[in-house]
Amino acid sequence: MKKLMHIIIFSLATLIMAQTDLNNSATFGAGCFWCVEAVFNRIDGVSSVSVGYAGGNTTDPTYQEVCSGTTGHAEVSRIEFDPAKVSYNTLLEVFWKSHDPTTMNKQGNDVGTQYRSVVFYHNEEQKKLAEASVKEAQKVFDAQIVTQILPLEKYFLAEDNHQDYYKNNPNQPYCTYVIRPKLQKLKLE
Repeated sequence: MKKLMHIIIFSLATLIMAQTDLNNSATFGAGCFWCVEAVFNRIDGVSSVSVGYAGGNTTDPTYQEVCSGTTGHAEVSRIEFDPAKVSYNTLLEVFWKSHDPTTMNKQGNDVGTQYRSVVFYHNEEQKKLAEASVKEAQKVFDAQIVTQILPLEKYFLAEDNHQDYYKNNPNQPYCTYVIRPKLQKLKLE
């Protein structure tokens, strides 16, 4: 009986910790996940950013499968943050400033549903904040914002070679000609 109680207590603690972690996570799709990761890695209060896939219809997709456009997944960045240092609203502001949310399934030369603009919310509070932020962001854009706001159902971590891509490949042409100018425009580099 004592062993069973330990298992139950451990399971409840794990569940509570997982829920707490989700409350301090944000998941955004804003084009190529290498760009999104590089942007949010430079925001004070962000403790980590991982890249992966969400919003699709297959389990554990590969980069090649997602790029084929057949899985329905978006390339996303999952952002872990300290709400005492940076708010979810501030992260949303960075999200709107860091890409063009008015282009359907396209960011720059990256075209396909995997590059769509999307906020995957982790809880109802994030949903409300994201919906309100769309209204505020729309004031800045002439064209209609097409960003999806969807519940995060499953997140699949991308392959290791995609993690910290800009940091590990600063001289790769995509980093030089796409990511670095974006960071400079946002005054993050």
